[in-house]
Amino acid sequence: MEKIGVGLIGTGFMGKCHALAWNSVSSIFGGELKPELVMLAAVDTQVAAARAQDFGFAKSTSNWRDMLAEPEIQIISITTPNQFHAEMAIAALEAGKHVYCEKPMSSSLGSAKEMLEVARRSGRKTFLGYNYMQNPMIRHMRDLVKTGDIGEVFQCRIELDEDFLADPQHEWDLTCSAATGPGALDDFGVHAIAMLDMMDLKISKVMCRMARPYKTRPDQEGRSKPVENYDTTNVLFELTNGGDGSFLFNRAAWGRKCHFVIEVFGSKGSVFFDQERMNELSIYKAEGPLAGQGYTTILSGPTHTPYDCFMPVAGHGLGFNDLKTIEVNEILKNIQGKESFVVDFEKGIEYEAAINAMISSHETSTWIDVASD
Repeated sequence: MEKIGVGLIGTGFMGKCHALAWNSVSSIFGGELKPELVMLAAVDTQVAAARAQDFGFAKSTSNWRDMLAEPEIQIISITTPNQFHAEMAIAALEAGKHVYCEKPMSSSLGSAKEMLEVARRSGRKTFLGYNYMQNPMIRHMRDLVKTGDIGEVFQCRIELDEDFLADPQHEWDLTCSAATGPGALDDFGVHAIAMLDMMDLKISKVMCRMARPYKTRPDQEGRSKPVENYDTTNVLFELTNGGDGSFLFNRAAWGRKCHFVIEVFGSKGSVFFDQERMNELSIYKAEGPLAGQGYTTILSGPTHTPYDCFMPVAGHGLGFNDLKTIEVNEILKNIQGKESFVVDFEKGIEYEAAINAMISSHETSTWIDVASD
């Protein structure tokens, strides 16, 4: 079996998520390309060594640039804060490595464009972390929309709420820094845009307003420090097919843990999904006697590929980390030249352009066209 050497930068929430996926993908999916965990990088030497042992990496380092000259590494996973994505991805591509970078591409459209330019010159493969899209229920929703089962789509509503910044006494950290990007908009918004895109629904025009529920937060010394980005965002948009919709994003929504809700309304029915119930999909079809019409909720099962690779029975459910394993399998297939479902830098720049249009709308309080190139 051919091997591909993996380097991982970052050991936090998404770093561990990547590590679990690289570790488990071959046992779940088999395949002809097996990941070999070569090196892990973290800022602290001791943390790097401990996590490398925990996650199964052969080597560790406190300097991520050590990976660039490592001949055994062919692909580098980047799971650092947004403002470091561009520098790391560009360096990895210039060193001849494939790149698997968590969303968003970067903290600005300009640096994202630079990433794409370097990727085109390098000839290496690029991938962005959008694992929500890999959910078998989301894939089934996509198929229902694209095949016309719910008719012509005229409206979409997507909401993503969490409460990790709901407490006004939450200590000021990188999530409050403008260096990471505009806040909830790019933190959550790229996921919503990706969902529309996978259903072949394109945004043509946007109106956006961002806000700060809390203008300041306490720093490590307890002093009040200004919040530099925005924790809530409301967006109205028009679609190229003549339809419309809305986005609602909130990182300070008490009680919401991962309230990622997608509703798509068409001329013959609708679909409803909530990530907090990620193994369910509700479908409404306007057919048959009116008295018998209503939403039907289906549970994920082995008929919803690739659920069948994890277990042979329905209703037992996949989890968040399983979606990352599915994504890693798609990446391995893509590297081998096989048909795959991934988001690369070419596609990712479209999402970043839409985010940039929303930022411009907020700054000017006007409708802004989304660039089509």
